[in-house]
Amino acid sequence: MIMGCSVLGFSVALLLVGSVCSSKFDELFQPYWANDHFVYEGEQLKMKLDNYSVSNPSYPMCTNGTSGAGFSSKRKYMFGKVTTQIKLVEGDSAGTVTAYYMSSEGPKHHEFDFEFLGNTTGEPYLVQTNVYVNGVGNREQRLNLWFDPTKDFHSYTILWNQRQVVFIVDDTPIRVHSNLEHKGIPFPKDQPMGVFSSIWNADDWATQGGRVKTDWTHAPFVASYQGFKIDACECPTTVAATENARRCSSGAEKRFWWDEPMMSELSVHQSHQLLWVRANHMVYDYCVDTTRFPVTPEECLHHRHH
Repeated sequence: MIMGCSVLGFSVALLLVGSVCSSKFDELFQPYWANDHFVYEGEQLKMKLDNYSVSNPSYPMCTNGTSGAGFSSKRKYMFGKVTTQIKLVEGDSAGTVTAYYMSSEGPKHHEFDFEFLGNTTGEPYLVQTNVYVNGVGNREQRLNLWFDPTKDFHSYTILWNQRQVVFIVDDTPIRVHSNLEHKGIPFPKDQPMGVFSSIWNADDWATQGGRVKTDWTHAPFVASYQGFKIDACECPTTVAATENARRCSSGAEKRFWWDEPMMSELSVHQSHQLLWVRANHMVYDYCVDTTRFPVTPEECLHHRHH
């Protein structure tokens, strides 16, 4: 089918095979945790965090006696682009985390995270990104946004192909994780991933290193969502991962937009945007944290300004 989608600011109409492009929550997603903490208002979805519900025992991040909520995609994907518009918790959001991420399953899983770390009223939200490859994470970067993410909806996007993973806020790339397999560094390209979001209490670490705790008098804490879009290669659960990797990669018989040359790296303009973000808004980068990493992680030596 021919389908036009906006990618990293480019508007392209390319031949897509086996991909999905939709915007309805109930077509793409389903609640997987605390269904009673969901509110549907037309095209908007709201998830709330309070301290009145027992935690979900199957969700290890939330075993502290409070309850948030979470949703997951109905299907898994390999390569493409996922976008959701989110309006974060208003007012005093200290201690709360709203996460939007892609993840595969198992101890050797891959994962791409947006984590929005709440703060006291008037203090900026921090956005933490993280990348797990083969179950290894601890690759955090944190930055302040150049707008108030609680006042309006903004788009948060993960673009994933065989060359790079790009985290994008509105149309601005804020992080690139490049394929450095030629340097012996593993890259996530062999496991189908689901798309998830959740809101939960993490006041042991989320706000100012855990110094500021959640003030439950301000509960419920509400994150709002709209504009759900998944333009990616859908992976049937009955198909082996290696076969999905082949199906979702361009070959002689088909061409996916995410394998086009223009998608293999940032444009000059996008590279300048990323440099601007790093220079003006980044507050933490694991690559320069010599306390946690006395030996610089190998990918940091090759990623240059990424």
